[in-house]
Amino acid sequence: MKKGNWRDRGRDRRRLGYRSDWQRDRTQEQRYGSSEAGPSYRDRTPENRSISNSAASSSSTAPELPGFYFDAEKNRYFRLLPGHNNCNPLTRGLLQEREQEKHRARMITEDERPRKKAPRAGLNSALLLQKRHLGLLPGNSYSRLIHEVKVSGMRRHRLEVQSSESSSPNTDHFRLIVGDSACERVFTVNDVSHGGCKYGIMNFRGCSRGSLSVKMCDNLYFTNRKVNSICWASVTHSDSHVLLCLVGMAETPGCVSLLPASLFSNSNPDQPGMLCSFKISTAWSCAWCLNPQADKTFSTGLSRRVIVTDAVTGRRQTYGIGSDVLAQQFALRAPVLFNGCRSGEIFSIDLRQRGRRDHSWKACRFSQDSAITSVRILQDENYLLAADMIGEIKLWDVRVTKPVRKYEGHHNQHAYLPLHVNEAEGLLMAVGQDCYTRLWSLGDGQLLRTIPSPHPAGKDMIPSVVFSSQLGGNRGLPGLLMAVRHDLYYFPYNSDYQEGGGVVTEAAY
Repeated sequence: MKKGNWRDRGRDRRRLGYRSDWQRDRTQEQRYGSSEAGPSYRDRTPENRSISNSAASSSSTAPELPGFYFDAEKNRYFRLLPGHNNCNPLTRGLLQEREQEKHRARMITEDERPRKKAPRAGLNSALLLQKRHLGLLPGNSYSRLIHEVKVSGMRRHRLEVQSSESSSPNTDHFRLIVGDSACERVFTVNDVSHGGCKYGIMNFRGCSRGSLSVKMCDNLYFTNRKVNSICWASVTHSDSHVLLCLVGMAETPGCVSLLPASLFSNSNPDQPGMLCSFKISTAWSCAWCLNPQADKTFSTGLSRRVIVTDAVTGRRQTYGIGSDVLAQQFALRAPVLFNGCRSGEIFSIDLRQRGRRDHSWKACRFSQDSAITSVRILQDENYLLAADMIGEIKLWDVRVTKPVRKYEGHHNQHAYLPLHVNEAEGLLMAVGQDCYTRLWSLGDGQLLRTIPSPHPAGKDMIPSVVFSSQLGGNRGLPGLLMAVRHDLYYFPYNSDYQEGGGVVTEAAY
């Protein structure tokens, strides 16, 4: 080895940009500043330094340091301020809300751009049908891809609601919308600024071109009580009444009201029909029975009990339960009531076994891991959909009381969120607590589309939706109706529909 070779190697290292550890530490301290702006680079181990260098290129892989957060745009760490600091506080919750809002804004921008027929290039209905006829596409895959084509083509349009009081536009936030079986009428509940709520009926009319007109009913009713649950009831004819569960407040007791739909319109000068009010306080849920063996019968789910009432005679049957009943639905082929409880239990009650005193009237029972928020029976009544408060959606086979399919992606922590099923289109829909509306293929559980809310997310800004194969009546087309804040939006299957009479206007994204 030649003399001075180590000096030559040192000059070569400096020329090629190699630096010692203390030189790198000093450079990083100058870059990040003092400990007030971020953690000192000298305090990090060589292993942590390698992790941090790789994290700088991607915020998703940045290591999480206690008391600091990583800003991907500035590529550095900043100290989190305490939540009680009133001077520009930086908390982890606030940072998460900012990131969620950025993500929502990006999805809105993507939806604004002209969309292809499907997210996959070259995918359209004609090509899928051709592959199906040639035997190149299995039946299950064809069904899912057709739904993917249709759902991905839905675009958002804003609906202007016509009203007799055109000078006073709707400024009250929508709380809940529930459509009738034909989806020509939608019962709405709106929060009122001075407290309480108002409720009424919106009439929809669709045409083959896809346009949709909306007109609010003449009569709106106000109450200072909270509306817990709603369902349409068939007393004199199909969907002739609305069943309304009102929660008591202060000296005003709660009740369950059976209101005729004609009550909300001045077009019928005759008697509006049977109007009843039942003294049932704090009902969490309600359901109407359409089976002839229990004609004109409805149920209400309360705290630790279920009450089944004959709407004509007022006769009641009470069933003692060990938990609050948050969700209910009657089967159609038999007078069987399915219930979902806060404890996570799902059980059925056969109304033909009313005389039994013990719990043997529970025809079947199974459970999920959290409080049940919605139960939906399919046309094949051997299967039932259930959603809970940890975001799990399962399809159950009630014969063997086992889940046969899961639908991933739903978001819920503690909210009372319903499920929406449309078997004609093979779709399952749910609005999450994060204010995103998700649509799954009912057959195979694939998530087809996630629709962001037009407004920033909030606890009181969760959209309420209605989906129908014929939205607005027989001439209507499949589509999604969304109510959020004081706005009403329409997502039709055909994205190139013609606006009808100026009642449907393109939304300002």
